[in-house]
Parts: sequence; structure tokens; C-alpha cells
Amino acid sequence: MSIRVRYFASLREKMGRTEELISPEDLATVDDLWRAVNEGHPLPENLLCAINMEYADAGTAVHDGDEVAFFPPVTGG
Repeated sequence: MSIRVRYFASLREKMGRTEELISPEDLATVDDLWRAVNEGHPLPENLLCAINMEYADAGTAVHDGDEVAFFPPVTGG
């Protein structure tokens, strides 16, 4: 099985892809997942994330079959 990782807005351009599938081995939290897909860099404090369409933070557990989305803060104007 796997975790589906999705990227939105400017992250899509930065990452060069809209989504990917990651093996959940050795991944316990959202931060672990971010580090796995982003060359070991920690999750930026201002980055928003959701697990299965529910907001989550860096310490939230990830599980096999989850969909995790990362997106920059939303601004209005």
C-alpha cells in the first residue's frame, strides 16, 4: 500500500509534480513524510497540510492509505 501525497498552488511548481505515491515504511508523522519527499528538510511552519481532507499539523500520525495534501497559506484580498 502507499500514502498519496498531493501538492497545491505554488508548491506544485516548486515540487515539479502534482502528486506522488510514497511507501509508508518508517513514516510516522506528517513531518516525516515531508522530509521523505523534500530531501530531509523540515516542514516549514507556515505550510498547511491536511490528511484525508482534515487539517493536520506536523506531528499528526500518517497511516497506510492516507491522502496527505500540502499547500501554502491562503490569502485573500
